[in-house]
Amino acid sequence: MKKIIPLFLTGAVIASCQSNKDTSNADGAFDGYKNRFIENYWSVYPDYATNVGFHKYDSVLKVPDLIYQKQQLDFAAANLDSLKSFDLEKLSDANKTDFHLIENQLKSIQFGINELKSGEWDPSNYNICGVFSYMLSEKYEGLNSRLKSISLKLANVPAYYEAAKNNIKNPTKEHTSLAIEQNIGGSVVFEKDLLDSVNKSGLTADEKAQLISRSKAAFTAVKNYADWLKQFKNETPRSFRLGAALYQKKFNYEIQSAYTADEIYEIASKRKIEIHAEMAKLTEQLWPKYFGSTAKPSDKLVMIRKMIDTLSVHHVKSEEFQSSIEKQIPELEAFVKQKDLLYIDPSKPLVVRKEPAYMAGVAGASISAPGPYDKGGNTYYNVGSLEGWPKDKAESYLREYNHYILQILNIHEAIPGHYTQLVYANQSPSIIKSVFGNGAMVEGWAVYAERMMLEAGYGNNEPEMWLMYYKWHLRTLCNTLLDYNVHVKNQTEQDAVKFLTNEAFQQQAEAEGKWKRVSVTQVQLTSYFTGFTEIFNLREELKKIEGDKFNLKQFHEKFLSYGSAPVKYIKELIEK
Repeated sequence: MKKIIPLFLTGAVIASCQSNKDTSNADGAFDGYKNRFIENYWSVYPDYATNVGFHKYDSVLKVPDLIYQKQQLDFAAANLDSLKSFDLEKLSDANKTDFHLIENQLKSIQFGINELKSGEWDPSNYNICGVFSYMLSEKYEGLNSRLKSISLKLANVPAYYEAAKNNIKNPTKEHTSLAIEQNIGGSVVFEKDLLDSVNKSGLTADEKAQLISRSKAAFTAVKNYADWLKQFKNETPRSFRLGAALYQKKFNYEIQSAYTADEIYEIASKRKIEIHAEMAKLTEQLWPKYFGSTAKPSDKLVMIRKMIDTLSVHHVKSEEFQSSIEKQIPELEAFVKQKDLLYIDPSKPLVVRKEPAYMAGVAGASISAPGPYDKGGNTYYNVGSLEGWPKDKAESYLREYNHYILQILNIHEAIPGHYTQLVYANQSPSIIKSVFGNGAMVEGWAVYAERMMLEAGYGNNEPEMWLMYYKWHLRTLCNTLLDYNVHVKNQTEQDAVKFLTNEAFQQQAEAEGKWKRVSVTQVQLTSYFTGFTEIFNLREELKKIEGDKFNLKQFHEKFLSYGSAPVKYIKELIEK
C-alpha cells in the first residue's frame, strides 16, 4: 500500500497538471475567440454597440432589408460552428458561462428571424430615435465629433424606414399604435434637439448645412412612417398573442431559467395564495387602527382591498412626483450603508430625469445605464410624466404609487436595485456577461432587493409597509400569471383587468396600463418573478449550508460580481 499510494498520487498530480495545462490552453483560445466575436458582433449590430459605449461604428445605420437579415443569419451560423471547436469541459467555469451566453445569443438571432418574425408584425421594431438621442445627450466625445458621426448615420434613415415598410406584412393593431406613438414622440430629436446642437457646434458652415438637411430628411422619414402606419389597411390583423409554442421558445431564450414557463407559472399561482393569506393577517392586525369597531368584510380579498385603498390615499402631488423620487435616493443609500448590505460606488452618478418621449408607452419608470465601454457615463432613472393627464387618471396612478409603494419602486429601480446591480455588472471582467445581460437576473435582483431591504428593517417593520410590500410583490408574480394567461391561454382584456384589480389590488389606471404593456411585449413580464425566485432560493440554500458563517453582504457582492449572467449559471459558480 505504501508503494501504491505514492504512485497513485504521482499519477494524479501529473493528470492534474496536464488538466490545468489543457484548461489554460483552452481558455486562452476561447478568450481570443471572444475578442474576435464581440468585435464582429458590434459590426453587425452597430446601434447596440453605441448604446453600450462602443463607438467604433457610431456612423453606421443598418438598413433592415433582406441583405441585412442574411448577414445576421450568416453571422449566427458561422459562430455556432466556431463554438463547436471548443471542448466545453476544458473551459474554466467563467468561460463556460460565456460559452452558454454566446450560444444562446446566436440561437436567439436565428429564432427571431426564422420563427418569431416580429419584424413582419411589430412596427415598433423600427425606431431610430433612441440611438440618435443617446449620441446627442452622452458626452463620450466632443460635440463636433459626435455630430459628424450622426451626420453619416442620418444618411441612411430614409432607406431604413422604406425597408421597414417593405418588411411589415400583417401588423397587430397594438404594435402599430405603439410604433406611431413612439416614433412621433421621438421625432423631436430631429425636429429640435439635433438642430439646437448643430447651432451650438463648431462645425463648418457646409457641415452644418448638410447636417440640417439630413436631419430634416430624417424627420420627414419618421413622420411619413407614422402616417403610413396610420393609413395601413389590414382587414385581418395578426393577434398580438404569441401562442403556446412561440411563447415557450421565447421564454427559454430570453429568460434562460432552470424552470420552464409552465413551472414558473405554477410556482407563481401557489405563491399568490400564500401572499393573500399573509395580507389577510396584516389587514386584521391593522383593522382596529383604521376602522375601529367597524365589522370586517367576510370576503378576505374585499377586506384587504379596503385597507389598501385607505392607505393609498397617502401619496405625493403629481407635480412633486419626480422631485420626491430624487429626495428618496440618498435616504436609501444611507440605509444600505448603515446596515452594511453591500458596497455602493459613490463615483457612479445617478440622474433622475423625465422619461424621454421615444420611450413612452411601455413602463412608467425605468433605468438607462451606461454600457461596459462607457463606465463613467450617467445612469438615468427615467420617470414617466403625469403632465396633461386627466385628474381622475392621475389620482389613480398616484394612489398606485403611494407613500409606501413609491419607496419600494425606488428600491427596485435605484438603490440597491437596478442602478446598483448595473454598476456591478459594468465592473465584471467578462464583456460577454455585461453586454448579453440576462433580463431575469437583472429584474430578479431588483425584486430581491425589495424583499431584502424590508427584511433588514427598512420601513421600521411597520405592518403598513409590509402590507404594501406584499401588494407590490403580488404585482411581480401577477405579471407572470398575466403574461402567460394572455399569450398562452388567450385571457381577454376584461378578465385581465378584473384579475389585476381584484386579486392584485391594483388601481384601474395601473391595470389598464399593464394590459397595454402585455399586449405589446411577450415573456419579459415573467422575468421579475422568475429571477427573484431563483435568487431567493439560492440565498436560502446557502444559508442552510453555511449556517452561522453565512454573511449577507458577502453573498450580495459575490453574486453581483459575476455580471448579469443567468442565475442558474451564477448558482453553479457560487456553489463550486
